[in-house]
Amino acid sequence: MTSTAPDSQPQSQAQGQPAQEDTPRDVRLLHLLLASQGIHQYEDQVPLQLMDFAARYTRGVLKDALMYSDYMGANLADDAAGDSAATGAAPAADKKNAPRLTVEDVRLAIAARTQYEFKPTAPKELLLQLAADRNKKALPQVMGTWGVRLPPEKYCLTARDWDDAGEQ
Repeated sequence: MTSTAPDSQPQSQAQGQPAQEDTPRDVRLLHLLLASQGIHQYEDQVPLQLMDFAARYTRGVLKDALMYSDYMGANLADDAAGDSAATGAAPAADKKNAPRLTVEDVRLAIAARTQYEFKPTAPKELLLQLAADRNKKALPQVMGTWGVRLPPEKYCLTARDWDDAGEQ
């Protein structure tokens, strides 16, 4: 079954589909996003899959960002403890001064995930150029002999290994 963009909702209400007010806001936004990209027909599960992907990706990025933030907080606490020990001041023990999640932590988490989760592909023009360069060199001609075609004898493990010094 395929869905259509939200602009055809009044027609679909007669078919028993829910009204636009009953549709969650995120699903309506995804319908608008798909329609803005020129995608007007798709299966009903597509918005759900996109929302699931977005939720899993966001959860993973936030977990990574919290780990980076905790790591930086531990390093800052160690630095503060070292500085306070050198000056004789008492270290701050309360959690109110602990670092919170920052934009830099989220950016670092996104950059780290992008490195291993999404593989960038080379542009098609570059691949076509590389293929044309590779195909300029012709393959060697196939010999017209029958039987198993082996490489030259010096590259085969079946070559005789003579040792003249051992015969004397």
